[in-house]
Amino acid sequence: MELFLLFMTLPLLGTSLPMPQGLQNLFPPPYVSWRARAGIVGGEEAPQKEWPWQVSLRKQKDEREDALWMHICGGSLIHPQWILTAASCFPDMREEPSNYKVQLREQHLYYEDDLRPLSKIVVHSSFTSKTKGADIALLKLKEPVQISSQVQPIQLPAISQNFSNTECWVTGWGDIYYQENLLPPFTLRQVQVPVLANHHCDQLYHKVSTVAESVRIIPEDMICAGKSDNGICEGDSGGSLVCKVENSWLQAGVASWVEECGGIPTHPGVYTSVSKYLDWIQKNIQ
Repeated sequence: MELFLLFMTLPLLGTSLPMPQGLQNLFPPPYVSWRARAGIVGGEEAPQKEWPWQVSLRKQKDEREDALWMHICGGSLIHPQWILTAASCFPDMREEPSNYKVQLREQHLYYEDDLRPLSKIVVHSSFTSKTKGADIALLKLKEPVQISSQVQPIQLPAISQNFSNTECWVTGWGDIYYQENLLPPFTLRQVQVPVLANHHCDQLYHKVSTVAESVRIIPEDMICAGKSDNGICEGDSGGSLVCKVENSWLQAGVASWVEECGGIPTHPGVYTSVSKYLDWIQKNIQ
């Protein structure tokens, strides 16, 4: 399932923040009716000072100069000038970096924007579709960011790092349940998720698939995490799966796909395994 967010006549409830001007023009009260990839199933609001590597990838709604830069995917800061995200966030791999901007750690989408331009987009050359792997991409900022307590890169794991049976965390602004959208003020959400062994995840997906048992649905460059009542949902593509190992936060995965979120116990979320692409990452950010 594509990780899209569809707002359909959504009441503007539960927000005490004034609606930003760009949103007021798009969403006249009391309804909104726009479509974008934009929290997390079974989660809660993230504390203001947590997850300093969280990124929102933006694209303009239309070609008007004053058009809103809409959230389409998540991402993570891994270097003062580089962001890790999903290749599936770029359906047209030939698009120019100027078509995109990023927002570093923000508690509420659109309410505190300080968008930064990109100078380069690197989509993995082996990517064809998210279910076939290599769903990973790098974004280069035009200027390096100033590292602070609010904005910090996430550490990448060692090639040999195994996260199976580890309790990890995922964050994002996606749906909070299947076909249940995140309401304004679009607060960043978090949820703890268990990482499954790949062979176990592959077995679970085969139970609801017509794919032959001899064909891997979950290959070694993917990692599974979450249960029926927690994990990624529509709108969380590109976000980070992070695990605390010996007091250090490591990025285990990049949110990629899920068959259905919040309702089918046999469908955990699927992420691109960062450790399997370390050489590719390091080669491209040098």
